[in-house]
Amino acid sequence: MSLIRSLIMPHESSPLARWRDMSVGYFIFVLFWGVVGIISLYSAANGNFSPWAMRQIMYLGIGIIIYLAITAFDIKFIHRLVWPFYAGCIVLLIAVHLIGHVGMGAQRWLDFGFIKLQPSELMKLATVLALARYYHAIDPHQIGRFKTLLIPAGIIALPFLLIITQPNLGTGLTLIFASIATLFVAGVSMWLFIGAGAVTAAAIPVVWMMLHPYQKERVLTFLNPENDPLGTGFHIMQSKIALGSGGFFGKGYLQGTQSHLNFLPEKHTDFIFTLWVEEWGMFGALILFIVLGFIFAYGFWISMRCRHMFGRLVAFGLTANYSVYVFVNIAMVMGLIPVVGIPFPPLSYGGTSLIAVMIGFAMIQVCHIDRDAKLPHNVV
Repeated sequence: MSLIRSLIMPHESSPLARWRDMSVGYFIFVLFWGVVGIISLYSAANGNFSPWAMRQIMYLGIGIIIYLAITAFDIKFIHRLVWPFYAGCIVLLIAVHLIGHVGMGAQRWLDFGFIKLQPSELMKLATVLALARYYHAIDPHQIGRFKTLLIPAGIIALPFLLIITQPNLGTGLTLIFASIATLFVAGVSMWLFIGAGAVTAAAIPVVWMMLHPYQKERVLTFLNPENDPLGTGFHIMQSKIALGSGGFFGKGYLQGTQSHLNFLPEKHTDFIFTLWVEEWGMFGALILFIVLGFIFAYGFWISMRCRHMFGRLVAFGLTANYSVYVFVNIAMVMGLIPVVGIPFPPLSYGGTSLIAVMIGFAMIQVCHIDRDAKLPHNVV
């Protein structure tokens, strides 16, 4: 037993000691965000805990337990588990293609009976961790060279291809954005990003031809939602109406007409931010933005304080990963980008996405606790 304990954490660092070293403010903001989600889901069900709020309470409870469990381990243990975690997520993605549950025209979930797991959410975390471990191990003077990008390109490309062929283009793109943020902080040359951007722009006509019909329809609806207000443009039109009707202070809790009269689609998942703004108005939106600002600021501050590359990249990459959730979802419901089906955890309903972001928040907390730790180098 003592041998196992020594492998997991140093003798002088007990779980209670580590929890005392946590950033309390960061933890409070994360909990606040989860409570706001439960309040919103209670409203989405017209003042009932069933079917969403009660399950979300359970998911949040599981997420908090996982959060505390992860922060009980030191960053050296997480560093050792990166590749097994990454490989396990790849295996789960492959399993989705073989035996995955089909829903809404896509094969994205593994049905375990008590929960439907969406491995792509965990894969985004695993990709950031794998990139962080790789760049922590190599010589900083080698980062700018093209050959050092081959392994990171493979780390990103493999899960991306497995995700977009489910099909799940939105999640695949969020994985790309979080990975790019991690590469940028690692020190990859700006010219490589510019070149990749130029290649991507040139490939747009080819990508358009490869899109599924429903994906093309989403882009066309984004460009002109008024063209079919009762069909493909219905979702975004109703979302804009709900956002605008909230005014500054909103219509009041449980009083949102667009949501409670079922004009607002997917009000418990993709469009839950719209429900919140309709009921709480711009004032409520500003409160959420302030909390989000603190969460992002904490994450980036923790990243800058880390003395090792691994923690710096993990904290920054996982914060960037969560910011993609936020910005894409809010831009989507406002009609600034096409509807891509990106949730807003822990505000929106969903077990896998909530637990995934709680794991991400916990790992950022670990980077804070072990910001001065000494990790082995030259071990990819």
